[in-house]
Amino acid sequence: VQLQASGGGLVQAGDSLRVSCTASGRTVSRYGMAWFRQVPGTEREFVAAIRYNGHTYYTTSVEGRFTVSRDNAKNAVYLQMNNLKPEDTAVYYCVASPSGPILSAVRDPQSYHYWGQGTEVTVSS
Repeated sequence: VQLQASGGGLVQAGDSLRVSCTASGRTVSRYGMAWFRQVPGTEREFVAAIRYNGHTYYTTSVEGRFTVSRDNAKNAVYLQMNNLKPEDTAVYYCVASPSGPILSAVRDPQSYHYWGQGTEVTVSS
């Protein structure tokens, strides 16, 4: 599975942005999909996940502002980010897991077998 993320950019605090991820090579409708983000010099941080059944999970800092969704017909997953804050600045990675993952591992980056190249989001104050 190849994952191609896009849609990043430079925005101002309070703005909205939607990043997209398109999968190729296999159909990912039964895969667990997620977004992680990373600031250089820090560990990758879980942002949001959506399981094959549509159930969603978020890290606390983005709940109420970010929405993860998927379009199985397009083999794609999206992250709608509203009311962006400077602390949301990072490279955002789209990831996929063919096996769920189990609920207790949704936020663990090691649960995901496939990683995209990342798209950079910069939020200015």
